[in-house]
Amino acid sequence: MAGNSQRRGRRLTPKAGAPKGSGGKNKDSLAGRGRTLPADERPWHKGYSGTEKLPQRTAWKQDKERRAAAEEGRAPKIGQPGTKDTTWGKGTRAGVPLKGGKGKPAGRGGPRVAPGRKSTPSKDSPELLVGRNPVLESLRAQVPATALYTAQGIEIDDRVNEIVRTAADRGIAILEVSRAELDRMTGGVLHQGVGLQVPPFAYEPFEDLVAASLEQAAPLLVALDGVTDPRNLGAVIRSAAAFGAQGVFVPERRAAGITATAWRTSAGAAARVPVAQVTNLTRSLKACKDAGFMVVGLDADGETDLYDLEAAVGPLVVVVGSEGRGLSRLVGETCDLTVSIPMVSDVESLNASVAAAVTLAEVARRRAVEA
Repeated sequence: MAGNSQRRGRRLTPKAGAPKGSGGKNKDSLAGRGRTLPADERPWHKGYSGTEKLPQRTAWKQDKERRAAAEEGRAPKIGQPGTKDTTWGKGTRAGVPLKGGKGKPAGRGGPRVAPGRKSTPSKDSPELLVGRNPVLESLRAQVPATALYTAQGIEIDDRVNEIVRTAADRGIAILEVSRAELDRMTGGVLHQGVGLQVPPFAYEPFEDLVAASLEQAAPLLVALDGVTDPRNLGAVIRSAAAFGAQGVFVPERRAAGITATAWRTSAGAAARVPVAQVTNLTRSLKACKDAGFMVVGLDADGETDLYDLEAAVGPLVVVVGSEGRGLSRLVGETCDLTVSIPMVSDVESLNASVAAAVTLAEVARRRAVEA
């Protein structure tokens, strides 16, 4: 037969190439890279707008762009350092919807993670708080801590000196590790050479929380319905302590727990106000009602004005909705009544912690008048 189609060992199937778009033999190198940081979150980019210390080369790039823009008579294409919180991620400014409209969708939170790294700490493992300002503020706020990690060769400044001195005064173990080891421990989060290990928070059993509150002359509890920002949680705990609440309870899932961020925001109040986690918030609210509490939820279309809340003088549970959507349907139906906060302007909503503080302040005022 013509040609060599009958040769031994001939290929019977076409040669397979790399699947289109897979990366071929290097496809494994594409896995687990994480999200690409935008320009305003990259410390090495001239568009950086973060709150962390501005690197010297980034400052030089921005100065160069300013000079070039001035010569060309245009606006400089640079970031605005200090205007974007890159230490703890995008916060949520929307709060509990009040009279006047619905809140805005909540933003995405979490620490900034470098490309190629992921941070997946275990739920029950100690939390590692990183960054010079967060660590220093936490030590000043007496956040419980078990160890302070510092990177070898760290650049010393006033904050580092105070961090080490405060940790030593409190008897916290100070461990020096390599920068690579600290990178591994933090899962790629930008740590600025310091990390504070915080033990898991010890939650109060819900039944004990309710029983202890009923022993007081004016029982008052606060429930949070899906509040996901730990700073809002910490601020609510601080308001609860200021206005005489005996405890706070939150859902276990899809809600913020007591982290170092929440503890720091509470300004130490988390050490004085018991906090409980519940599996089912609706069931827990029904248990409070069976125990004699009046359950009041904050809602934009509340049937009762806050200043007309006569139930404030009795055993009370104040339910604060999540950032953005407010009370969930089941929780709203479980409440004995819903309350709106009157406002004189067209502001659509207040932050969840601010709404809680306003309500608790009015409850405390009414109780003081009745006493």
